[in-house]
Amino acid sequence: MEKVVSEAEELPKVIVRRLVKEKLSECSPDYDFIVHKDALPAFTESARIFIHYLSATANDICKESRRQTMNAEDVLKALEEIEFSEFVKSLRASLAEFRKKNAGKKGGAAKENEAKRKRKIEDSSAENGSKTKQKKLDTNKEEEQEEGEKEEGQGQRGEEEDNHESE
Repeated sequence: MEKVVSEAEELPKVIVRRLVKEKLSECSPDYDFIVHKDALPAFTESARIFIHYLSATANDICKESRRQTMNAEDVLKALEEIEFSEFVKSLRASLAEFRKKNAGKKGGAAKENEAKRKRKIEDSSAENGSKTKQKKLDTNKEEEQEEGEKEEGQGQRGEEEDNHESE
């Protein structure tokens, strides 16, 4: 009976093929290996099962620690638990190298994000400043208009009073 695997659980065949050929060529650089077409699905399914087993074990370790987020240490402990401890040392080295590479990227990204935030603040301040200036101008115009209307009203009253006096 053939087991049906969802597309989300399937590993990319091209990547699996590339990894298998690369690792086989590292094992025997003078010998050219040919991978039979039936071997590729076997490698793919084996890798998928291994990843599933490793992630389930790491998840159990995470739950035992009463945490919801699985981290690299959980995975490394899981490797030891499922008796693949010979990989832990090289994986720790790879993880340290990965973190070192990404630390520079994160630092650069953080600086870039900070610069963007500053620009946004400056832009909004400038925009708000121009809006504030415009509001002040509008308020001043309104006040001038009101004063002008008051003066006109007073001028008309003065004329009316003059008209009454002349009568």
